[in-house]
Amino acid sequence: MQKNITPRLIPALLAIAFSGAASASGFQLLEQNASGLGNAYAGSAASAENASVQYYNPAAMTQLAGRNVSLGLVLVNTSFELDNQGSSTGVFTGAGNGGDAGGLGVLPNAYLSWQVAPDWFVGLGIGAPFGLKTEYNTPWVGSAHSNSFDIKTFNINPSVAWRASEWISLGAGVSWQKMEATYKKSTAAGPVPIPGVGVAPLYLFNTELDADDTSWNWNAGVLLTPAEKTKIGLSYRSTTKYTLSGDLSTSGPSPVLARALSSSAEAEIKLPDTFIFSLSQGLGDKWELLGDISWTGWSSVPYVDIVATSGANSGRTVQTLDTKFKDTWRFAVGANYKLNEQVKLRTGIAYDNTPVPDAQHRLASLPDNDRTWLSVGAQYKPTKDMALDVGFAYLFVKDADIQNRTATGGLVQGTYSDSAWILGGQYSMGF
Repeated sequence: MQKNITPRLIPALLAIAFSGAASASGFQLLEQNASGLGNAYAGSAASAENASVQYYNPAAMTQLAGRNVSLGLVLVNTSFELDNQGSSTGVFTGAGNGGDAGGLGVLPNAYLSWQVAPDWFVGLGIGAPFGLKTEYNTPWVGSAHSNSFDIKTFNINPSVAWRASEWISLGAGVSWQKMEATYKKSTAAGPVPIPGVGVAPLYLFNTELDADDTSWNWNAGVLLTPAEKTKIGLSYRSTTKYTLSGDLSTSGPSPVLARALSSSAEAEIKLPDTFIFSLSQGLGDKWELLGDISWTGWSSVPYVDIVATSGANSGRTVQTLDTKFKDTWRFAVGANYKLNEQVKLRTGIAYDNTPVPDAQHRLASLPDNDRTWLSVGAQYKPTKDMALDVGFAYLFVKDADIQNRTATGGLVQGTYSDSAWILGGQYSMGF
């Protein structure tokens, strides 16, 4: 009966939008399972409890005998509230603070692993490694910077692992990934001369960029088992380069000027690579200690140019998102306590620093800052081959100063009060 349920659940997961508010630094999404959430993802590349470990380290699949399936759902809720402190944005200067730009994101995931030979394993993972959503009540003081920004990714990642010996395993995979981006802002246009019309007055327009692209990346990992209860995981996931293409559409009170401002457009972005070093150490029959050090190469996103590819502005950069992102580090420690044969308790703490270098380069569309995770979770095993996991984390995010000025949008200045919570559940089964 259980085997017949799984094929029907995967299409249902795929029908859910893979979108969410960023929980890790930048707009990275660590929540590729819910079982690791209770440990703040400490030990992510070393602790192989279910098939979802293949995202963090494909080599760790060698710890899973037979066939395994893992299905999860994670909710990410963020809060970004601006305390305006002297913003000067032209016609939008007195328009308000935009309310809470955060919101709720939904992140499903699905994994399968299969031991096809004594020392060979294959796997398939589906998830969303990057995502972002900010949305303001409009009009607001920063409307010429951003009214809303929404990034979705969808990742399909087959992988293979080989147990070379009792103490070393190797793994690798490739990913097909899709990225969709929607960016909305308001602009003031005119007075400008328009042939056949004359000089147009000052108009307020709403501009929306809708663009997408698909790309490939790869990942690889090593799992070392120098002792029975000691596991060391190392993994790497490559950059992913996109050329997003789509439409830059403008609407407003002047149809002629709106058409003149509309065009097709594209934007290039290279999402960062990541490296993870993880440790899992068992202590007796009850305790397991976990650790994680990870690096993310956010300097791959120094800026994003939005370039018109048709119309009167074809070939011109119509806007630049000047990020100047820096590389980041994340540190996490956690522990599991086996209460009995059915129940395991989890906890963890992590520190995650932001790629945003300073207030001048903090975007209204990404008011990100350093954050500290506090996590708890539990696992219940109704049978030997079945597990239900729940996890919860609260993220204490440092207040984020912003002094961002653009040529057309003016200065957004103030301080964001940021926070987030994450709640997830996971069902895992071996057969």
